[in-house]
Formats: sequence, C-alpha cells, structure tokens
Amino acid sequence: MTIETAVRARGEAKRWATVAVVVGCGIAAAVQVGKVPIAAAMLQTSFGIDLAAIGTIVGIFALLGMLGSIPAGVVVAAIGARRVLLCGLAAIALGAGIGALAPSLAVLLASRLLEGLGFLLTMVAAPALLGRIVEVSARDVTMAVWSCVMPFGIALALLAGPLFESWRAIWWASALMVAVLFALAVVIVPGAAARSGPARGGLLREAAALARRRSPALLTALFALYSLMFFALFSFLPILLTERLGVSGQSAGALSALAAAANVTGNLAAGQLLARGVHRAALIALAVFVMGASALGIFLPVLGGTGAFLLCLLFSAIGGAIPATLLATAPMAARTASMVPVMMGLLMTGSNFGQVTGPIAVGAVVSAWGWSAAGVLVVAAAILAGVAVWMLAGRDHNGVGEARDPA
Repeated sequence: MTIETAVRARGEAKRWATVAVVVGCGIAAAVQVGKVPIAAAMLQTSFGIDLAAIGTIVGIFALLGMLGSIPAGVVVAAIGARRVLLCGLAAIALGAGIGALAPSLAVLLASRLLEGLGFLLTMVAAPALLGRIVEVSARDVTMAVWSCVMPFGIALALLAGPLFESWRAIWWASALMVAVLFALAVVIVPGAAARSGPARGGLLREAAALARRRSPALLTALFALYSLMFFALFSFLPILLTERLGVSGQSAGALSALAAAANVTGNLAAGQLLARGVHRAALIALAVFVMGASALGIFLPVLGGTGAFLLCLLFSAIGGAIPATLLATAPMAARTASMVPVMMGLLMTGSNFGQVTGPIAVGAVVSAWGWSAAGVLVVAAAILAGVAVWMLAGRDHNGVGEARDPA
C-alpha cells in the first residue's frame, strides 16, 4: 500500500466514523421521543393523569421545534453545525436530568420543553453536518440512513423501557446516553469555519425567500402530515396493543419496538430506490395511500389484535419511504449549500408540527370517542398528504427533487 493510499484510507475511515457518531447523536435524541409511550402507564400511575395528558407530554416536546426550526437552521448556517449539535445534546441531557427529578407534572412538562429545544438543535444540525461530510453521489443513501434515526431511537426506547423499574430510571438512562454521545462528538466530529459577518446578514433574507417558495412549503407540509400520522399511532401503540391483544407491558413494548423498527426498512429501501431513479412523487404517494388504508384496519374494530398488529408493521415499513425521500429532496429544494440547514429547519418545522398535533389530537379524540376516531384523523391526514403530493408533482414533471419553482 502506498503512502497516498494509506492517507486516503485513513481519511475515509475518519469520515465514516464521523457519520456514525452524528447518526448516533440523532438516535440518542430520538430516544427522548420514544421513552414517553413506553413509560405512559408509569406516568399515569405516578401523576394520576389520563391519555390526553400523556399526549400533551409527548406533544409539548416538539412545541419549540414547531416554532424555532427555521431560526435554528439560520443559526446552523451562521455559526456552524458542530457547535449547534453540541449545544443541542447538552440541552437534551440537562432536560432529561431535570425531568428525572420532577416532583410534579408541571416541572416534567417544562423539562420536556428543554429536551425539545435540544432535539430541535440536534435534528437540524446533524443532517447539515452529514451533507458537508459525504460526497454528493452518496447523498440519497446517507439521508436514507439518517431518516432511520427516529424509528430506530423510538424502537430502542420501546424495547429497553420495560427493563427499568420506574419512569425516572428511564429518564436517567436517556440522559446518560446523550452525555456519552456528546463526549464522542467533542472528540470525533470536526469543526468548520463560521460564516463572515456580511454573509450572516444575508442569511435571513435568503431564508425568508426560501420559505416563500412553493416547493419547500409543500415538502414541509408533507413532513407535517407524515409526522402527524406516524405519531398518532406510535405515541399510544403500547397502550393500544395492551387493550387489543391483552399482552403485558413488556410484551407491548417489544411489539411496539418491532413496529417502529419496521420503519427503518422503508427508510433504507427508499434510499436505494431513489439512487436507481424511482420517481420521488410516486414513492411518496404510494406510502401515503398505504398508511391511510392501514390506519382503518388498525384503529377500527374490524380485525383481531394480530391482524391489527400486522397492519402496524405495514403502516410503519411503507411509511418509512416518506421521510427518507423528503430528506433526500431537501438539499435540491434549497438550491444553495448555505440554505440546506434552513431547508432542513423547514422540514423539522413540519415534523414537529405533526409531533405536537398528532399525539394531542389523538389523545383527545380517543378519550372522547374511542380508538375509531383516531382512524378517521389519520385517514384525513393521508388525504391531505395525497393532495400535497399531487401539487408538488405538478410543479415539476421531471421529479420532486428538481424544485424548479421561482424564488
């Protein structure tokens, strides 16, 4: 092996080690989302609350993300993704620690807001780092891998949660996991020079122009509707499975983890299909249809528990194609490298909107009218997503990713 080859191999190894750590940071952040559903029964016992309140604990986590994702994208573009990533991880660890000590529901909700801020910063900064690290030719596959962090993190929380004796122990474990990833990121993830002062001033104007364009807005709406559908189911899946299948809490956690992990298959498959030239709009449209149709069998009392669970697997697996496709499309819609973090912020705005509205709405309608009402809600979101896909495809006959709308 020549010296040049050795240096190149060392550089590639360092690059993929950085990718692994960044993806790990995303998984650790996603664990904070999945820990509430598996701890729902413990939280109900500890605080004497109903499903609507559990939905609020899930949804409030994403409230800051719904309002602050675009500003976070501007901050990432201005001061650097690495700094923002580290700040995000620190906020998550601090919020989880405060939550573990929470003496009341109010303090727990406040800690979830801090966790939500950290989650927002992490999930906007990490894909921007990946975009800087990997080659353009590997973007679709890399973003497909990145889109796995949410289902993988949720599955990890659902699988590991029943091993703990209390919800406070779950919170402490989640804080420790984030702290470990923070230390790894400090050592392994490289920094980059911050933008100059004049360039920063122009970022706000560029961000405003990006948000006004039609394709970015439609991509954001699609992510919001996908997130609403996904969290409408997975925020309450352990409880649903316990009621429908009559299984124990630990078994419900394992089954819910399996269903969440199925989403990863859709994420990775979408990356491969996109790399082979499959039409982006067609891929999203198919996934939206399957999610909406599956929701009817999951929430309506037409199937037994086993059939409903199999539909949960289908709902999750096929649905995974949506975030992978949207994340891979975002850099194209951004048009310039400086606007990629802002475009990711737009997508996170949509994602967090769904995380806020989905659990709260489902918790409210289930408490009032039963599980069938949740099915109606998800089908309505699927119909709206289908309309958004049709509008997006109509903008560009060559594919969603071209995003040729005027500035």
